[in-house]
Amino acid sequence: MIEIKQVDFAEKNYVKEETKKTQIVLHHTVSGDGIEGDIAWWNKQTERIATHYIIDRQGVVHQLFDDTYWAYHLGTSRDHFKKFGLKYNNLNKTSIGIELDSWGAVLLHGASYYPVKWEHVKYVPNTAAKPIKGYPEEYCSNYKGMRYWERYSQKQLDSLQALLKLLTVKHEIPAAYKGDAFWIANKLALSGQSGIWGHCSFRSDKSDPHPQAELVNILKSI
Repeated sequence: MIEIKQVDFAEKNYVKEETKKTQIVLHHTVSGDGIEGDIAWWNKQTERIATHYIIDRQGVVHQLFDDTYWAYHLGTSRDHFKKFGLKYNNLNKTSIGIELDSWGAVLLHGASYYPVKWEHVKYVPNTAAKPIKGYPEEYCSNYKGMRYWERYSQKQLDSLQALLKLLTVKHEIPAAYKGDAFWIANKLALSGQSGIWGHCSFRSDKSDPHPQAELVNILKSI
């Protein structure tokens, strides 16, 4: 059994409309330890941006609102669909968003790894933030132009696996691994094909999640 902690999240931040869910989309937050800042940022928005779930670094699953409702979490525009010869479809309505609390890409500075910030048309280490704990995941061939990424914790991944098993059964969503298509923006995801996808499956400018081996193994095993 998986324990899910309910978050006090205002109704104004999502659309209280029940819709059939056919896709699950994985994200990471690009933020430091703890979900409070992410929720506070969403609370400040007026566009009803949020995901249904956030899994913190300790593996606690937080549910912001019922997964039969929806909010904007993909950020897709007509141009994303047009690139593949598709008409715009609001896939936010038919997808469940799951965030992994993580900085995502990090950079080496001295002997430590820091989250990145955009400065003077390039990414630089954000030394105003705390360095990440432990060693990052390293991609020698780079992923999305970056070599180092904060690792998703094993507790996070264990909880993600349990949550995916729960949601795929509850919503009758196919769990077959999408292979290489998962990691790049593609027509299958944007056409609404059922299954588990990443944010990067819908937008070429997105890198979440990154292909940590343990995550890939989970996607293959569901």
